[in-house]
Amino acid sequence: MADTRADSVYILRCVDGSFYVGHSMDVNERVLDHNSGRGAAWTRCRTPVVLAYQEPFPTEAEAVARERQLKRWTHAKKLALVEGNLARLKELSKSR
Repeated sequence: MADTRADSVYILRCVDGSFYVGHSMDVNERVLDHNSGRGAAWTRCRTPVVLAYQEPFPTEAEAVARERQLKRWTHAKKLALVEGNLARLKELSKSR
């Protein structure tokens, strides 16, 4: 039987207000990992973290590509995405 879980990109909001972007097949379990110190080095000293955004993808390759894209974004663009402020996100995405 095929695995029906989807890989997802997620954004965590750290206790210091910073964001962490990652991907996982089980985002809830991964958030627990981050909060218990078994996550990325970035989040180990910035707990507790909370799930701020999640976006599912049909393949791991697509999730990884989106993760790489989001990691290049500024804090302001990530914040606009998390808040669902598409107008602000579009404004921040314009070439200067």
